[in-house]
Amino acid sequence: MPVDLLAIAAHRDDAELTCAGTLLKAVDAGYATGILDLTAGEGGTRGSASLRGEEAARAAAILGVADRRNAGLPDAHLQNTDEFRRIVVAEIRHFRPQVVILPFPVGRHPDHRLASELGRDACFLAGLARYDAPGEPWRPRKILYALAYREDAVKPTFVVDISAQFERKMQAIRCYASQFDGAKNAGEIFPTGQDLYSLVETQNAHYGSLIRRRFGEPFFTHETVAVDDVIALGVQSM
Repeated sequence: MPVDLLAIAAHRDDAELTCAGTLLKAVDAGYATGILDLTAGEGGTRGSASLRGEEAARAAAILGVADRRNAGLPDAHLQNTDEFRRIVVAEIRHFRPQVVILPFPVGRHPDHRLASELGRDACFLAGLARYDAPGEPWRPRKILYALAYREDAVKPTFVVDISAQFERKMQAIRCYASQFDGAKNAGEIFPTGQDLYSLVETQNAHYGSLIRRRFGEPFFTHETVAVDDVIALGVQSM
């Protein structure tokens, strides 16, 4: 089944940390969503690939995604090669998304940076009729980059209000007990002395405050956002 919104992530749990609230909000609005994990997380320090697969399935049920798949690429060894692009192109043609969420192109984990580059290139190549990969040609309409936990000087293009979805987002994150129970940091999240679950709440509360809401998830787009009604613009200035 084609999905409206697809999150492409390097590892199982990345989508939960960065954009689970947005996926939940889309489902609440009646859209179909999906997650493509590029690796099984077999290179992680904690847990195992099989355990993370079980955790990902439980999280997907909470998030209500229509489909969650794994591309089977090597953890900690992602590359933007022709071989890997063909695999990701086939997955994009399977999901046929309108909008794709990718990791931000800068990150301390090389898999995150390469997942962004690989995902972007595959989104374009998937639309080429003569590109040699399984599936019918399909090109997503829009690419969004998840900005969560970034320390770079990049201001979000927009922030999604996930106040109504935040508790379910945390439920999905807590499915990854093998990764997060007792943890102080993960992926792009630097330690502050808080446990990871408290740190996620602090970060999401910060993003929410940018739009005068309780919790939010930030995104960046290269394109300028169009506004039809300036009178209806949100976020109070004064």
